[in-house]
Amino acid sequence: MHDTPSSFTTWVAQQRQELENFLEQRMPPVNQIPHGLHQAMRYATIGGGKRLRALLTLATAEMVQADHQTALLVASSLELIHAYSLIHDDLPSMDNDSLRRGKPTCHVQFGEATAVLAGDALQSLAFQWLSEPTSGMPSTSALTQVRLLAIASGSRGMAGGQAIDLASVGMPLSLPELEAMHLKKTGALIRAAILMGTHCGGASLSDNEQQSLTHFANRLGLLYQIVDDILDNTSDSATLGKTPGKDDAECKATYVTLLGLSEARSKAQEVLNEALDTLSRLSHDSQHLQALTQQIYARHH
Repeated sequence: MHDTPSSFTTWVAQQRQELENFLEQRMPPVNQIPHGLHQAMRYATIGGGKRLRALLTLATAEMVQADHQTALLVASSLELIHAYSLIHDDLPSMDNDSLRRGKPTCHVQFGEATAVLAGDALQSLAFQWLSEPTSGMPSTSALTQVRLLAIASGSRGMAGGQAIDLASVGMPLSLPELEAMHLKKTGALIRAAILMGTHCGGASLSDNEQQSLTHFANRLGLLYQIVDDILDNTSDSATLGKTPGKDDAECKATYVTLLGLSEARSKAQEVLNEALDTLSRLSHDSQHLQALTQQIYARHH
């Protein structure tokens, strides 16, 4: 039986609240030295964002009937990495943005040096949480989780994609080059979120199912980026919670600049259909993954 839209909305709200509670309770408190650093870490992480990557982990873990508390820890670790990436992405030496999640960016609020350190500390904390004996995961599973997140975060993943993006400013990129960049910059952490969900325990997937899920994750990362480019071209800062039009102003290649707005929308629909078709091949119940995919396609921010 599939969820109704209202029950899916309830599920999302419940998962987000559990994530917020986990982050609130487990992150270093502001009354612990160094106060300013811990305040900046919490400011950038707690109480904002769509929690999409975490939700993907939780939905995938649920699909394989994994332990929920284990999945919650893994999902929260991913949120720390995502928050760190946003802090660094917004820095003057990167995208130089002053608005994130509807409030001043971390370096605007706390200064550039503290923002850099907050990002560094969040990255370390993510791996600490995954590797602690109290995580509840067998050591082999914890090591797999650490490896997947490290690859997704490093030069073969998110950091590498950002480096390509910075080096490509003002340069024409072909559609395959743009897709290859975003499979790293945006897609790597989304792919990791889904694959890490399968390693939280529970039922194992066959090799074919694992390949299908990886293909789905790659399509989902691409879908997210195409929709992001469309919103950047059509929305405003109040809706987005960040500054729109920056990529265009800085002469960065996007799906809209390469394809045009109408073709970019058609491309998003095509990738959505491919992602959902791939999910349908799994023998496990993927209803929440399906609903999250539809939500990514239909989102307004």
